[in-house]
Amino acid sequence: MQSYLDKSDDYFSHARREILPLLPPNCGRVLELGCGSGATLGWLKQTQKSVYTVGIEIAEAAAIAARARADEVHWVDFERADISISRQKFDVILCLDVLEHMINPWSVVDRLASNYLAEGGKLIVSLPNVRHYSVVFPLLFGGRWEYADAGLLDRTHLRFFTRDSALQLLSHAELGAPTCTATGFDGLSSKRIVDVITLGLFRELLTYQYYLTACKVG
Repeated sequence: MQSYLDKSDDYFSHARREILPLLPPNCGRVLELGCGSGATLGWLKQTQKSVYTVGIEIAEAAAIAARARADEVHWVDFERADISISRQKFDVILCLDVLEHMINPWSVVDRLASNYLAEGGKLIVSLPNVRHYSVVFPLLFGGRWEYADAGLLDRTHLRFFTRDSALQLLSHAELGAPTCTATGFDGLSSKRIVDVITLGLFRELLTYQYYLTACKVG
């Protein structure tokens, strides 16, 4: 049975530049949970969006590679152990397609918000949408729920989220009301056209992934 640790090197190596509109003008100190080989943290450093970057990664080879791109990298299973960071808390925390791999993502969000995120800091999360038509239609009409090496039904996913359950995940006492953005509806994309024609009735079926943000309140 495939686990997260069995993923290919390519799985860990993509910079998530699409988060740019969600970032504050000055990111300051950034923590990324599940940083892979550090591509996103490296990009933030190169573009001077962040002054100090810290990554947490459970896969050893990826963590070693990330040390060349981030200021600080911890090879650790965050669900099983806290990390000791001597400096102040973080202005931005990234959890990009990682919480669905966790046994208890609710506890992880709680710890990140309580112990690592600075007041006024921003938590940015991306989660796959299990209500996407590519999952719902085969299940509804053929009784099929077929796991794959990647994608919405990745074999290493332990938790599955819809828009509502994703928002509930970020409903934390120390966080303000979360915002949720559906991907793929920009410009004149086919999804955008269908969404307009159907008055948004099928938006959740057309959404592959959600981006969520929440800020820590004092």
